[in-house]
Amino acid sequence: MEQSILKSTKKLLGIEPDDTSYDLDLTTYINSEFSTLTGLGVGPAAGFFIEDDTAKWSELLVDLDSDEVQLNLIKIAVYLRVRLVFDPPGQTFLIDALQKQLTETEWRLNTNREATDWTDPTPVTVPEPSEGFGL
Repeated sequence: MEQSILKSTKKLLGIEPDDTSYDLDLTTYINSEFSTLTGLGVGPAAGFFIEDDTAKWSELLVDLDSDEVQLNLIKIAVYLRVRLVFDPPGQTFLIDALQKQLTETEWRLNTNREATDWTDPTPVTVPEPSEGFGL
């Protein structure tokens, strides 16, 4: 199985791995989806981006054993985003179907992340200083 993020995305799009004529476009679109995923809290907190075909999927998530489901969903989300902006289908109903699939995949990624890395949004209350405290 191809581990290069760019090459595996090319394969899904039907582009030969040695064809570099679209690499700048594809890299830009892949990084766009990584930016979206970072906003959802998926992947490294500092974000993730690729510059060429040397970046591997394994670099995206540190612990592949426990994050294999997340990684597979990330691969799907990257492919769907790139497909929609790089090579969208000609029929609007197919575009709608891809957009719905992307929305659901991103929702699942976010839901899975919340299940393992949830933070209580309720602010901690700080007790008021008692009278005569000196202020």
